[in-house]
Amino acid sequence: MTIAVTAATGQLGRLAIDALKARGAAPVPLARSPEKAGPGARAFDYDRPDPAALSGIGTLVLISGNEIGRRFPQHKAVIDAAKAAGVKRIVYTSILKGETSPMKLAAEHVATEAALKESGLEYTILRNGWYTENLTAALAPAIEHGAILGASGEGLYAAAARKDYAEAIAATATQPGHANKVYELAGDTAFTGADLAAEVAKQSGRPVAWVNLPEADYAKALEGFGLPAAFAAILADSDAQTAKGALFDDSRTLSRLIGRPTTPLAATVAAALA
Repeated sequence: MTIAVTAATGQLGRLAIDALKARGAAPVPLARSPEKAGPGARAFDYDRPDPAALSGIGTLVLISGNEIGRRFPQHKAVIDAAKAAGVKRIVYTSILKGETSPMKLAAEHVATEAALKESGLEYTILRNGWYTENLTAALAPAIEHGAILGASGEGLYAAAARKDYAEAIAATATQPGHANKVYELAGDTAFTGADLAAEVAKQSGRPVAWVNLPEADYAKALEGFGLPAAFAAILADSDAQTAKGALFDDSRTLSRLIGRPTTPLAATVAAALA
């Protein structure tokens, strides 16, 4: 059965393509700019998804869009196109804890999950926790200024590397037994913001402190780094909800799916510093 992957030029999409190939699949990359996605790629736009681009596809990996506020209508359009094209199953990357998540980021994922279940298509919902790379993407200024800012307090991030989540996509897309299943996916070993700062300090050889801020102050700090106010508020909310357990899960479902331990924090920090 042919598998297609949306957002194939994105960070998770590229890794999912690689993971699928490693399992012997020949995935079809779908991208707004197919020339950037490699051989065999098809043009596919979340705003105007063409069912013809899904011709012959049995399983569609729908990687959630990144346009907050537009994601649900985009996802719904993709689901409708998949149904029109005769796709059998959609594998969707959702958010940890789904409808019980207090995070503002969860709302569009919850709506997408509901649309999938109402579509009549088979589905596999991968409720991804935080990507560790979300926390290590800007370590250079943190090291320069000797501080990592956040609003998560002593809350635990059960984060995993993107490649771990990509392998879960590949496992569930290629193996039987995952139809109409929902999986809570997170890293094996959770850590706090202070743990992150300590690891960065250890590996960089420079003093790096964890600075916990009130949610509103953290949002303002993110705006100061150049993020749009609305996006900064959502990220600050995510951190504040982490303090209350929103990004913690100790089920180890992810490592069981991929057949190995998830990537430890130290490895992702090392990769970021390299």
